[in-house]
Amino acid sequence: MLRNILYIPLSWLYTLGVAFRHLLYDQHLLPSFSVEVPTICVGNLAAGGTGKTPMVDYLVHLLLANGFHPAVLSRGYKRSTRGFVMADMNSTVSTIGDEAMWLHRKYPEVPIAVCESRVRGVKQLKRQLQQLDVVILDDALQHRAIHCGLTILLTPYDKLYIDDHMLPWGTLRDLPHRALKADAVVITKCPDSIRPIDMRVVDNRLHLPTYQQLHFAGLNYAQMEQEGTPLVLCGIAQPQYMFDYVQQHYPQAQLMAYPDHHKYTPQDIEDVLAKAKNFDFVLTTEKDLQRQRTTPLVERLQAQGKRLIALPITMKFFTDQSVFDRQIITYVRENSRR
Repeated sequence: MLRNILYIPLSWLYTLGVAFRHLLYDQHLLPSFSVEVPTICVGNLAAGGTGKTPMVDYLVHLLLANGFHPAVLSRGYKRSTRGFVMADMNSTVSTIGDEAMWLHRKYPEVPIAVCESRVRGVKQLKRQLQQLDVVILDDALQHRAIHCGLTILLTPYDKLYIDDHMLPWGTLRDLPHRALKADAVVITKCPDSIRPIDMRVVDNRLHLPTYQQLHFAGLNYAQMEQEGTPLVLCGIAQPQYMFDYVQQHYPQAQLMAYPDHHKYTPQDIEDVLAKAKNFDFVLTTEKDLQRQRTTPLVERLQAQGKRLIALPITMKFFTDQSVFDRQIITYVRENSRR
């Protein structure tokens, strides 16, 4: 309680800083650019844990299935490189980051790039790619330097942005009224038990303007068929969602969690190996696996006779999925060069 009280004045100062930055853009004292290619921003107001990566994955799959040529641009969080970097056969987690690396492995035919400047990154993609219909901007809501054509705001069901506070008192890194800039608001990580009346309650509480579409979605984990008891190993923002799902199938499972985008140290590896001795296999996320492959962990688990299994995750909609899909496809079709 005392800690929260101490955070309140820091939160006010942070809010003033963020508001002043937006004011500079609103008054055109800081430049903001439009790019000559359709752009879809996937963003949130909170600091991580809203399901941006599964949403980007969903959009890539949707656009490919409809014959478009998408590219993905992100910051490449915690990479060792700087500037614009395009994923290729020599890319590693160190050069492009774990999320970009996972997307590159899953969609090798899709251009995946990282760049601190979204404007410079999009322009570079446009110069390098002859076929480019749309750029998906991962985590770009706070990047006011670029005008996005369509913005998707994600907020988790159990912690809506209207129930949160600005950092460090809460987890919001941007002002709640910035939600008005979104074309679609997706309530993510909804439980499978969600009912229509629950959705109406959220709809009434958010009180979105008529130009915004509201959707409800959850996380769809792959079926678990392995026998035995797993050690759940992950370094993501909100590991409890995954762990709750695993416990439904393996009540004796245990969670070994690290911070988001965690870089495994030699001591971490020893700790995991010691813990894994008490379990039949180790379960991790696809994003975590990209970082784990850069360490001796995979080989040393195999030497122990332990399997390291990545649990695939996808986005699923509880509201009419076709409405969301149509909004995306219509925007790209009407604004692409084709």
